[in-house]
Amino acid sequence: MSINLTGWLSIAVICLLGAMSPGPSLAVIARHALQQGRQAGLVAALSHGLAVTLYAVLAVSGLVLVISRFPVMFSMLQYAGALFLCYLGALSLLAAVRPSEGSEKDTTAPLSRAARDGFGVAFLNPKLALFFLALFSQFLSTDTSSVDKLILVATMGTIDAAWYCLIALVLTHPGQVAFFQRLRRAIDGVFGCLLIGLGVSVLYQAPNL
Repeated sequence: MSINLTGWLSIAVICLLGAMSPGPSLAVIARHALQQGRQAGLVAALSHGLAVTLYAVLAVSGLVLVISRFPVMFSMLQYAGALFLCYLGALSLLAAVRPSEGSEKDTTAPLSRAARDGFGVAFLNPKLALFFLALFSQFLSTDTSSVDKLILVATMGTIDAAWYCLIALVLTHPGQVAFFQRLRRAIDGVFGCLLIGLGVSVLYQAPNL
C-alpha cells in the first residue's frame, strides 16, 4: 500500500490541527519563549517535535501496540505526565509571584531546561501515542514501504516542530516583545494554573495502577 498525495495531505492537515489545538505544549513552549527568549523557545519547540517524531516512529513500527495492550504501562506514563505538568505549573506560578527587576528575561537559565520541558511535555503524554496509532492505522498496511513510513514520520515531526517554532518566533518578534514582557507575570500565572489544572485532571481520570 503506497500513500498517495491525497492521503499525505489528509495526515498533514490532521497533524497540523492537532498541533494548533491549545494545550500544555503551547503553554510550555510559550513560557520558555517569554521567560528565556527566542532561542529557548525554539529549543523547546524542536525538542517537542523530536518527541513527536519518536512517538511516530513507535507507531509505524508497531511498538505503540505494546503500550496500548498493557494498561499498567499506559497508566504509569499518564501519572508521570500528570506530575510533570504539575511541576511545570508550579514553576510558572513561582515565576509569576517572584519579585523581579523590571521585565527582563531570565537569560541565565540553561537551554537544556527548555529542551527537557519541550520533550517531556510531549513524551509523557501517552495519548499522543494512541493518536498516532489510530491515525496511521487508516493509512498503513503490512505492505507499506519503509519510504512511505519514513515520509509519515518526517511529516509528523516537521509539522509539529514548525508550528511551535512559529509560536516562539511570533512571541519574541521585536515588535511584540515589549507588549508580551509587560504581561509576562500575568501570563506565567495563567499558564501555571492551566498546567496544574491539566495535571490534576489527568491524575483524576487516570485508571488505578
